[in-house]
Amino acid sequence: MASVINHLSVTRDDILAAAERISGLVERTPLIESEIKGVRVWLKCECRQTGGAFKLRGATNRLLQLSEEERERGVVAFSSGNHARGVAIAAKRLGIRAVIVMPSNAPQVKVDGTAAEGAEIVFYDRLTESREEIAARIAGENGAAVVPSFDDPAIVAGQGTSGLEIAEQLERAPERIVIPCGGGGLASGIALAVPEAEIVVVEPEGWDDMARSLEAGEIQPVGASPPPTLCDAIQTLRVCELTLGILRDRSARAAAVSDADVETAIRFAWEKHQLVVEPGGAAALAALLAGKVEPREGTVAVVSGGNIDPALHARIVGA
Repeated sequence: MASVINHLSVTRDDILAAAERISGLVERTPLIESEIKGVRVWLKCECRQTGGAFKLRGATNRLLQLSEEERERGVVAFSSGNHARGVAIAAKRLGIRAVIVMPSNAPQVKVDGTAAEGAEIVFYDRLTESREEIAARIAGENGAAVVPSFDDPAIVAGQGTSGLEIAEQLERAPERIVIPCGGGGLASGIALAVPEAEIVVVEPEGWDDMARSLEAGEIQPVGASPPPTLCDAIQTLRVCELTLGILRDRSARAAAVSDADVETAIRFAWEKHQLVVEPGGAAALAALLAGKVEPREGTVAVVSGGNIDPALHARIVGA
């Protein structure tokens, strides 16, 4: 089995420091009780975060650590929407110019939300162009600092603050945390923040590169011609050694959900808790409802985002 990088560049102490650094700049999101198949579970509602997703945590932690010179040169990020908006919000608050590289098929609600924060948007084709290469070119032209969506220790540490809140709100470490997974920034941060908990990551069917990478012990990109998915927020073509290393060392398990599973979860969240949840943000809840991960006492499912097109949400919930 191939090895992955040593991830000592991110520790639980980094997450504790991030929590202090971003205190007052992000919301302490609700942890609510729910019931699935007669079993009590908990939902960590990152869909209630400023910007509609957990991404503001990592973005704020990263941008606060820029030097004055770096702030003057601005930042560039790449994202299908939630990281884009998180970076745009953090940058606006700090008076930093932000350029965001977004896929041309990003949900309009996410494009509009990012533009509303004053960020400049550059579109690309998700399947034929490299967002990393485009961001690197922009950074090379104007000296902007690149702010990745997950492959960055400060981003991972910031996302991990959600895990600290879960343990504080439960007043104990949960037995298991089920987490939507694209690049793994949120999952790896929570895995470090709550070392006692079993970690389960959930991806869309056909986009299960983290699951296959965990099994192989090395990065396995998404294969050619992946299927369409509603879960744009966790539609990642390739994970990174940083997040893979953390999750592998924590013996994380993985599951995959279908669009039908996700739609069921979106309806459940709305009908039972009046939560507006986007497809990718509903993946962990979907896995529990579909039996891809069996519900058991002491389980927390992270509801990671709520930025869904209103028409899509109305269709799914039958409004």
